[in-house]
Amino acid sequence: MTLFGYSLEQIFLVVLIFAGLATLLFMFFGDAVEGIGEGLPIFNPSVILSFITLMSAAGFILEKLALFPSVWNIVAASIIGAILSALFYLFVLVPLRSADVSLAYTEESLGGQLGKVIVPIPSDGFGEVVIETTSGLISKRATGFDNEAIDYDTTVLIVEVKEGTLFVRSYEKKFL
Repeated sequence: MTLFGYSLEQIFLVVLIFAGLATLLFMFFGDAVEGIGEGLPIFNPSVILSFITLMSAAGFILEKLALFPSVWNIVAASIIGAILSALFYLFVLVPLRSADVSLAYTEESLGGQLGKVIVPIPSDGFGEVVIETTSGLISKRATGFDNEAIDYDTTVLIVEVKEGTLFVRSYEKKFL
């Protein structure tokens, strides 16, 4: 079957190449069009590009094998592209969207965590505490919650955080 003077196999191959290049460009410059498709997931550029790429790849293979008439190859390629794009959306894009990729922390999120004193905290003074998080180690200025002195290498509980200063208490793990 020919369309616009070209064989369907050539059309599928050209569409596959351009859709692959568009996918590469979208990977590099996708942040510029990130808001598109937020309302309806079917208009997400990643889903559309994956559908076009997968449909043209399936169509090219089916045309190359020439097992069925060209009309059936187009229908089968469309169905294959739709199914694989839906699977791509459900099993790749949805989990990626819901994944927490932020390595940042807020001062409020430090409350209730445990830390180690790396610079002794004098009474009515400041020392330094290191907190181990998923993104690495955080060291912050600290003072005793009740203005008590806390020695080096003591495990402390962060009671509250005000203006970048941790208010801590000594923490002893008690077994029942």
